[in-house]
Amino acid sequence: MFSGTYRSINSKMLKRKIIKAGNKKIEAIAIKLLTKSFVLFRGSKGYIMCGYLNMKVAQKFQDAAAKIVGVAGIEDALKARIHSCTAQAKKLGIKPGQPVKLALQLIA
Repeated sequence: MFSGTYRSINSKMLKRKIIKAGNKKIEAIAIKLLTKSFVLFRGSKGYIMCGYLNMKVAQKFQDAAAKIVGVAGIEDALKARIHSCTAQAKKLGIKPGQPVKLALQLIA
């Protein structure tokens, strides 16, 4: 059985940051895979993820989820725009074309 503590990790393979969105916090994670990186922003109301996100599954689970594409890491993702999103994300005010920094405030 695995046991351990949760802590901030920064290595060549894994980056984790806490980003402020207004007065709330967003967890940002980037994992270096074989050729690309998996990037995720997680807030208390939903998440924003790179192109690895399967929108049909996120919609099936009724997640407030948004997809961004063409990003290589956390800093790159912060400059991106929303590519697509679920109906639940739209209820929060997220929409395609919206800057990620604005959407982060909505999922915080």
